[in-house]
Amino acid sequence: MEYTHVDGDGHIIVTIFSLSTCGHCRRTKAFFEKKGIAYDYVDVDLLSGETLAEVYGLVKTYNPRGSFPTIVIGEKKQVIVGDRLDEIAAALEPAI
Repeated sequence: MEYTHVDGDGHIIVTIFSLSTCGHCRRTKAFFEKKGIAYDYVDVDLLSGETLAEVYGLVKTYNPRGSFPTIVIGEKKQVIVGDRLDEIAAALEPAI
């Protein structure tokens, strides 16, 4: 599986599991870009076969409901589900 990387401040590791058609996912990505935070993402709905099963299984280890976006922040792997921008900003506070 390959993540797509978006450049920005890389002080905090951010990974977004998203869907290409999800408005909440687009809003979350735009938030990171506006704040200048680097992140990696994968649009799970664009995967297929074993890769899809593998990545969706990984998403469910972070978020048992398997909903999107699932955001994993920092080395401690803090998980935020949905576009809760205030909660995301608090988790990113050291980098913003």
